[in-house]
Parts: sequence; structure tokens; C-alpha cells
Amino acid sequence: MEDKKNKKRGKVSDKDTYAHRLFLADFLREPVIRSMIQALKVPSGSRGLDAGCGIGSHTLMLAEAVAPAGHVTGLDISSEFLAHAREKAKKSSLSEHVSFLEGNVNKLPFDDDLFDWVWSSDCVGYPAVESLTLLKESARVVKPGGIVAILGWTSQQVLPGYPLLEARLNASSPAISPYFSGKRPELHFLRALDWFRDAGLKELNARTFVGDIRAPLSDNIRNAMISLFEMVWGNAESEVTQKNWEEFQRISQPESPDFILNLPDYYGFFTYSLFSGIVAK
Repeated sequence: MEDKKNKKRGKVSDKDTYAHRLFLADFLREPVIRSMIQALKVPSGSRGLDAGCGIGSHTLMLAEAVAPAGHVTGLDISSEFLAHAREKAKKSSLSEHVSFLEGNVNKLPFDDDLFDWVWSSDCVGYPAVESLTLLKESARVVKPGGIVAILGWTSQQVLPGYPLLEARLNASSPAISPYFSGKRPELHFLRALDWFRDAGLKELNARTFVGDIRAPLSDNIRNAMISLFEMVWGNAESEVTQKNWEEFQRISQPESPDFILNLPDYYGFFTYSLFSGIVAK
């Protein structure tokens, strides 16, 4: 009985840890996400779905875009993440413009032609999500002429001065997740336009957005970067040489005298790619 309790605590702790990482990542991502929402031209007063909403950060930004008459539903399979999302919404001025529901993006619990658009971020490509199924389901619940959009983090260059080290780290399994060795090329996220076409969507678009990270860094950005180093490369030790790993530790640990974020002129960047299409009329 005690073992089951400990396992349950471990799962909750893992979810809470990941939710905190998402919270920190928002400090990096927010300007880029806002630019993507603006580029997508989400109509004011519209009704949309944030599929795989996580802790609800994008849901609230989308709600800002459709306010004061619009509404956004956030859907996620994790009750823990939804608890964070609801708490975040309560603390905002947008609580009346959002709602959250537990559910599976592979089988959306909504009627046909219900929404004006669907948005799904950092969701497609992971094992629990079937890319083509998500797009077909999204097209089903969106009205003819409405928008289906997916987006995801696609690259980072955040170790200035260490291009060879960063290239080796970026070739590791944790860095290319959710892609993995042996996965069919057509399932790679940058092949998403093929999925959109197969789902019957029209007027396809693809665009990549860049997020800049430049000194001086605020405490929030600094903490987000420390979390990013751990999230992207923290489990890469077995896939690089010992020398590479020691060098990475030397420049990525806050207590190190060579901590890279202490560079007075630090600069790095990351990219998000946005794919979208229109539901056929």
C-alpha cells in the first residue's frame, strides 16, 4: 500500500515539476506566441479551441485576442494541468472568456462545426497524439471556412561560443524529442503540410518565428533558461562524450564561474513553427 502511495506522489510530483517548467517557459515564449496569434488573425468575437492546452497560458492569450465577445475552450488530458489552468484563469481578467475541459485531442468531445478555429501547441508528434487524427478531428469541429493551426518548438541556438558542443547536444535523443531514431520521416513535425493536405484542409500556410534571448537577462528569463538547459539536454549524458558532458556542465550550471548566462553580451535564440489551413466550405 505504501509503495502505491509513493508512486502516486511521484506521478503528482512529476506533473507539478513539468507544470512549473511550462510556467517558466512562458517567460521565453510569450512574445513569440503573441506574434503567432497576431499572424494567424484569430477573429475578434470568435469561438475557439486550444487543444492540448496544458496549464492554460496560450488559452488566456487567445482569449485576449477574441475578447470582449469571444470565448476559448482549453482541452487537456491532464487533470493536474487543468487545475493549474483554472487557477491561472481565476487570477486573470479573462475568466469569463475561457473554460477548461478534460479530454483527448485524438477524439474531441465536441459536435461538428462548433468552433471558428482550433489551435494546438507543442502537442502534435508526441506518442499519445496521432497527428493526422488530431487534424481530422480539428477540421470536424471547426466550421467551414474556419482555421486549424498547430505549432511547435523547432530549434534552439543558446550556447554562443560553443557551436560544436551545441550541435552534438542537439543531435541527442532528448533534444530531438518527440522525434526519435527509426521514426518514419513523414512523421517529423516539419512535414506537417502533408498532414494538413491529407486531412482535406485548404489554403495551407507555414511560417517560423524567432524568439531572441539577449543580456541583460531578467530573473524570470534566467530561470527559464536554466530550466531549458535541463529540459532539452539534461538527459543527454549517455549520448555525448565525457569531455562534451563536462564542458556542458561547466557552462550550464549557475554555480559555475563559467556559467554562460553570466556573459555580459549573451545572445541566443529559439524558433517556433506554425502550420495552418482552412476547413473546406
